[in-house]
Amino acid sequence: GLRIAFTMVQTKLTHLVLLLFILHSEAEQAYAVWPMPQQISQSADRYPLNPQLFAFSYAKDSGAQSGCSVLDAAFKRYFSLTFPDFADGSGFSSLWAEPKPFVVSVSVKSGECDGYPAEDSDESYNLSVSAGQAVLKAESVWGALRGLESFSQLVYQDDYDLYFVNKTEIQDFPRFKFRGLLLDTSRHYLPVHLILKTLDAMAYSKFNVFHWHIVDDPSFPYQSLNYPDLSSKGAYHPMTHIYTQSDVKRVISHARLRGIRVVPEFDSPGHTQSWGKGQPDLLTPCYKGEVPSGTFGPVNPTLSSTYQFISSFFKEVTSVFPDSYLHLGGDEVNFSCWKSNPHVRAFMAKMGFGSDYTKLESYYMENIVNITAALNKTCIVWQDVFDYHERIPKDTILEIWKGLPAAYNAEMARMTLAGYRVLLSAPWYINHISYGQDWRNSYTVQPQNFSGTEQQKKLVIGGEVCMWGEYVDATNLTPRLWPRASAAAERLWSDEEKTSSVDKAFPRLEAFRCTLIRRGIQAEPLFVGHCKHEYNGI
Repeated sequence: GLRIAFTMVQTKLTHLVLLLFILHSEAEQAYAVWPMPQQISQSADRYPLNPQLFAFSYAKDSGAQSGCSVLDAAFKRYFSLTFPDFADGSGFSSLWAEPKPFVVSVSVKSGECDGYPAEDSDESYNLSVSAGQAVLKAESVWGALRGLESFSQLVYQDDYDLYFVNKTEIQDFPRFKFRGLLLDTSRHYLPVHLILKTLDAMAYSKFNVFHWHIVDDPSFPYQSLNYPDLSSKGAYHPMTHIYTQSDVKRVISHARLRGIRVVPEFDSPGHTQSWGKGQPDLLTPCYKGEVPSGTFGPVNPTLSSTYQFISSFFKEVTSVFPDSYLHLGGDEVNFSCWKSNPHVRAFMAKMGFGSDYTKLESYYMENIVNITAALNKTCIVWQDVFDYHERIPKDTILEIWKGLPAAYNAEMARMTLAGYRVLLSAPWYINHISYGQDWRNSYTVQPQNFSGTEQQKKLVIGGEVCMWGEYVDATNLTPRLWPRASAAAERLWSDEEKTSSVDKAFPRLEAFRCTLIRRGIQAEPLFVGHCKHEYNGI
């Protein structure tokens, strides 16, 4: 009896192992691209690739040719990403049946290579992989970058570490124009090399906006050309914990080569304690009865010197950061200090604001929005600015950060009805962590699931993953971000109906997480399991 029972267990195990093996090989080959392309079809035909006989090249009809900064750099980068073993010179086996050359031929319509990615950049591409060649066609270099990323994810290794790619057709474009990731470099300083590494990982998930929340209450690490005291007195340390002008240029340049826009945020009138240290008379002195208490509140909106400073400082910021967007913040303004200050109260009376301090905040925000508009930039503000019924230009972009789905859906309906463009970040505050698979919550978000017309839905231009820095620095940023941020990346790029199942996404995200590990990104595990190539510490 014992022997029969044992044989049955063996048979069951064999079935299970076979099933796991089939599931595993399907996950490996089918739809190995994250985020899921709009259209992808693959066949079982596979072509061996020999790194020594492989090349990226410009098609004859391409608008860009050799000398195109963005694609020249991308060809080098993606060779190493496509053939990780070959790049590090180890474990490469040359047991080639018959070595066949393989060319990825890249053709872009527009030859513009020296500009910056912008809100109207075309990121669409078509990729066709067949015997001996892959053809990648895109309108712009930015679309070509997305296609190179997809191609690099299609290439896989068998058990003998030989490289293969399957016959594949992809037609792809992003669902949303704005797919952002926010880093907070004020609560903790993040070293430049870590920001650059984060930009690399963003490109792997096809994010295209780095929202740099560069300063806040605790510290002011941005080293200003015209106001050096802001960082020398407001940073955690005036030399080690700052971003110099050349640091900022490095970040912007690294981002550009990956098709990523850099949108800085200088949040005011709240969240500005660190500004006051290096800019006298900018913040409002708080009063205890008739005398100043020695503490300071938000920016002082009653002084003309405030607007002169903001105007001059923003002029610098807009010359340093090339993107057409500037984030002005405008969230969480505490009115108690304004209320305590007799000069502010007198100003309120003079302006006819009564005791409604939201009117004072509106007055300030309307002024700085106009300053920014005069510098030819589009403003982004947090939702608070809309909620206080402030008169702001219709081309301002509103970012939603509060509430559960019912609340943010209602807010999207109100904002789009008023004709504003909207960014959604409320469901993607992934600095909040919990035990288990919280990426599933990010994945099931429906950014256009509110009541409104088609025209209103079009005003949702995208969303952002936010990583606020109270509990995050260089020790834990990367594993906290990845692969959790990639769940939102697929929601913002892919077709919603084709990616509605979290369970179907799971093996794909698991495989993608192993790709990140292979590329040196310390992405944390999603669940029990292993990667063929585990993370090896640096």
